[in-house]
Amino acid sequence: MSREVARHGGRSLYRANEADHQAWKLALRPKTCLLAKHRKLRSMVAIKLILDWSPEQIPGWLKRRYPSNESMRVSHESIYRSLFIQTRGAMKRELMQHLRSKRPIRRSRYARAGGQSRGQIVDAISISERPAEVEDRAIPGHWEGDLLRGTGNSHIATLVERHSRFTILVKVLIRTPRP
Repeated sequence: MSREVARHGGRSLYRANEADHQAWKLALRPKTCLLAKHRKLRSMVAIKLILDWSPEQIPGWLKRRYPSNESMRVSHESIYRSLFIQTRGAMKRELMQHLRSKRPIRRSRYARAGGQSRGQIVDAISISERPAEVEDRAIPGHWEGDLLRGTGNSHIATLVERHSRFTILVKVLIRTPRP
């Protein structure tokens, strides 16, 4: 029997229309945070944070302390989300001072904030700072360019003359260096 059928009561009770309705209901966003719904779990997490436990340590302790109670499980990401995203409102911001890292915002370990400009245009000028005469398209000769990236490492450069809307598309050939 499939998990879908088992989730909805087995073969005898399964109704496709009801299962579909429930799936759409469960998929609605934004979802209420687990720690906002579960008071006991929230207080256990808060106690451990006050004792200077890391959010990574707490889920392991909960799993050992409540091995058969699935409702007493939370991931470290849920704890961080509850702390750093104010709109969730589940955990008090005072608990953030107990985190080992005192950063005001949490970034992925792969996110780099340290001055690397990979993927960024150096000395870029915002589109909002372009001259006013460009906005009304009254004067011919203003061109706008873009680069479109497709599948399989394919690229197309676009040039559009803003007055006449004359468009040029050019396939960009990417050459790989020879070994």
